[in-house]
Amino acid sequence: MKIVSIGGGPAGLYLAILMKKADPAHDITIVERNKPGDTFGFGVVFSDETLGNFADADRESYDAITAAFAHWTDIDVHYRGQVVTSKGHGFSGMARVKLLDILSKRATDLGVKIVHERDVKDVAEFPDADLILAADGVNSAIRAKYEAKFKPALDWRRNKFVWLGTTRPHPAFTFHFKEHDSGLYRVHAYQYDATNSTFIVETSETAWKKAGLDKATEEQTIDFCEKLFAEELAGHKLIANRSIWRTFPTIRNAHWHFDNVVLMGDACHTAHFSIGSGTKLAMEDAIELAAALKSTKSVKEALVAYEAKRKPQTESTQRAAQTSLEWFEETERYIGKLDALEFAFAMLTRSMRITHTNLKLRDPALVAKIDQDFAAKAGVAGAPPPMFVPYKIGKMEVPNRIVVSPMCQYSAEDGLPNDWHLVHLGSRALGGAGLILTEMTDVSAEGRITPGCAGLYKDEHVAAWKRVTEFVHANSPAKIGVQLAHAGRKGSTKRAWEGIDAPLDSGNWELIAPSPLPYKKGSQTPRVMNPADMDKVKADFVAATKRADAAGFDIVEVHMAHGYLLASFVSPLTNQRSDEYGGTLAKRMRFPLEVLDAVRAAWPARKPIAVRISATDWKEGGTTPDEAVAIAKMLKAHKADIVDVSAGQTVDDDHPVYGRLFQTPFADRIRQEADVPVMTVGAISTWADANTILAARRADLCVLARAHLFDPYWTRHAAQEQGYDLPWPPQYASVRSFTPRPSR
Repeated sequence: MKIVSIGGGPAGLYLAILMKKADPAHDITIVERNKPGDTFGFGVVFSDETLGNFADADRESYDAITAAFAHWTDIDVHYRGQVVTSKGHGFSGMARVKLLDILSKRATDLGVKIVHERDVKDVAEFPDADLILAADGVNSAIRAKYEAKFKPALDWRRNKFVWLGTTRPHPAFTFHFKEHDSGLYRVHAYQYDATNSTFIVETSETAWKKAGLDKATEEQTIDFCEKLFAEELAGHKLIANRSIWRTFPTIRNAHWHFDNVVLMGDACHTAHFSIGSGTKLAMEDAIELAAALKSTKSVKEALVAYEAKRKPQTESTQRAAQTSLEWFEETERYIGKLDALEFAFAMLTRSMRITHTNLKLRDPALVAKIDQDFAAKAGVAGAPPPMFVPYKIGKMEVPNRIVVSPMCQYSAEDGLPNDWHLVHLGSRALGGAGLILTEMTDVSAEGRITPGCAGLYKDEHVAAWKRVTEFVHANSPAKIGVQLAHAGRKGSTKRAWEGIDAPLDSGNWELIAPSPLPYKKGSQTPRVMNPADMDKVKADFVAATKRADAAGFDIVEVHMAHGYLLASFVSPLTNQRSDEYGGTLAKRMRFPLEVLDAVRAAWPARKPIAVRISATDWKEGGTTPDEAVAIAKMLKAHKADIVDVSAGQTVDDDHPVYGRLFQTPFADRIRQEADVPVMTVGAISTWADANTILAARRADLCVLARAHLFDPYWTRHAAQEQGYDLPWPPQYASVRSFTPRPSR
């Protein structure tokens, strides 16, 4: 096979090595635009796990790499004069030029031809090649030439960074956070040989401009950074190597190959330097492509198989890198809000690759300290897992931080809850959750989503709900709350299993909304609300609130999310009014806040109020995360005790970005910037994630929905798995001596 690699970086070199190893008869040429030894940057970094992959792929280059690297196990986080060290990680750094030398020598020894100083713009220059690697880096000419084939997407990020070196060795992966008159500066530093380290300086564009660095020469940049980090450098110098201020591009491609051409490495995908995965991704590309070429009958089949397997792996890394880079872009929000230990834990767990549980395996002493600190701040002795530390919402204390999310059951008759609701909610209380929230409970019959929705719009509903609250209070330490809502334009539909969001076949009721916009094609068109309608809705919320108190609920949650009536006032996508209730955010919030004020006045002062919001509509022109912060501030000013942060479901044609903990970043931002307690919801399924969210101060409570449907005893099982003694009801006392065993 004749193979040409356009680009002589790690991807092309390593693929050449692996293919020559597999069959010395392969004719392989690498074409590189730069001179030998030319490279951008200083060091590259690998995890111990990555190095294991290299050992399996090519032992000779692995031995040469490991003989040249610097190895360390610690991460040091420097924050406001304190250093928090985390142990047990395992990284290796080496000079990028040394890595290229090792791979180039190995490739040459195997018979690969390497041509330097040839700039290739088109694959047409190699008409007789069987396989062409477009491995020509971030600024790939081949990707640009064949943009219609690859369909690239480049996301140029906000922060500015400069890649420097220093003569000061850093025996740990070192992160400095330095405040300056112009703003906050972050340093990512790691050793790459016995005497030198990579030293990346990152800051916001605002700080960069304020410091005059947008006009600085390379020498002036060095001078500024040496003065700013004089204490951290301890007399050592910074080293430049084409060290200009840059903006990081996250690169993705819809398609990775066409005909016999395939993208590899940075030409195909990038991952932010904060997780140190660029070179790792490139070399792992080579491993997977070589395996595909060996196991298939043709280049075409190999490229299809390679992309099918490798693309999901890369996307997973890019999701972690995206979360990490966003944390570094937004670090300013944590300065002064988190102390050194909290800040370090938040940084260590920023990408979600490391969790509370994972870090406990690496560094149990540090996690014990984090847990003890978390508990102490809540007035609790010892070091229980964060999820089992009590929390006060207003004056009400919940016994732990796990919340059963409101989940519609569509099982009521004319709003009246029944045995299903008693068992459904009662079993979750027995299951150990600290707070139980009812399904969306409607304040009027016409405010229901479906005929099966629960309500608090009749006096006879009170006794039925009281049966549930009394069971919860008598048989568990849990608190129970009711989510009050009006469906608005999303009402008068079938039960979920009969046809979700589909209008009823008969018996439809009139819908109201701020504007005459149906939820989706085929939905009823709502009538525009007038002042009388608004007065009635407020009165309905007040009446339902008073019934909730009579029913024995501990907390009320006002539903202002997911496109229901109050949420449809908040979003500009659903509120097109031109009166005092539409237009600016303040005007769009006017009616929801009037309702909140009315609920607060009707609800006992000793009992707290929560409000659920959609932090984004997941659609251009809708509510934004910036507005969500402002909304949370308004809710706090109107005496909401906690904000339950969700997202989306406002319009039918939104484009949500799902994934593990996908809504937690919104809660985190609101908690820090609006200075309000928050609950977070959305794809939380493990106690490791719950403990991580809480200890990192991303939220105050974790709200789980489907996990609790799957396992009503989720919280108790989490306690057992962590070795935490969560008291059982006396009827279940014998379970203490029971040890679950895996099925065979």
